[in-house]
Amino acid sequence: MRHKELTAKGKATRRRIVEGAAEVLRERGVGTVTLDDVMARTGTSKSQLFHYFPDGKDELLLAVARFEAAQVLEDQQPYLGRLESWEDWERWRDVVVARYETQGDTCPLGSLFLQVGRSTPGARSIVVELLRQWQESLAAGIRAVRADSGPGTGVDVDVDARAAALLAAIQGGVSILLSTGRSDHLRAALDQGIADLRRDLDPAPAATPR
Repeated sequence: MRHKELTAKGKATRRRIVEGAAEVLRERGVGTVTLDDVMARTGTSKSQLFHYFPDGKDELLLAVARFEAAQVLEDQQPYLGRLESWEDWERWRDVVVARYETQGDTCPLGSLFLQVGRSTPGARSIVVELLRQWQESLAAGIRAVRADSGPGTGVDVDVDARAAALLAAIQGGVSILLSTGRSDHLRAALDQGIADLRRDLDPAPAATPR
């Protein structure tokens, strides 16, 4: 359904509803939360809720999924946006591990997609866009440290393939964490991925994985 352009106040109200819904969904789980729960948390009426989300709960859940996807990237800042040195990469690594350890064995974004279904219009594009932005940020970081390493260093490194592989390794580690509650594999994936990059891009001896 096509929406009319919202005023600044309307955009702020809609964002408040989405953020409030995200909070209650994280606390109680997607499957048990009702629109009444969201209205109670956000102090909105039913007519107000349907004004901003005419298609009801599925539309609201998609909006929350977009919010959660953006949060995945936001939680990695400022480090994800400035991977210009190996120290930056290590700080980013620590932030990623801490984020997913704090999240534990639940995944709000995954739960949302189970509820609305990946075939729901717009659902798959949220994940695609999240991964695209994440991979592009990693690729930019690889190019930055390669440029800093001097002319001719790492010319054979396929930057986009390395960024894709590192992202896939992270997702694998996160999947195991969600299944077991343990972050060992996520830590290993990040440590090995960064060590491999440093070996191929840093003229100095690469650091040993932690």
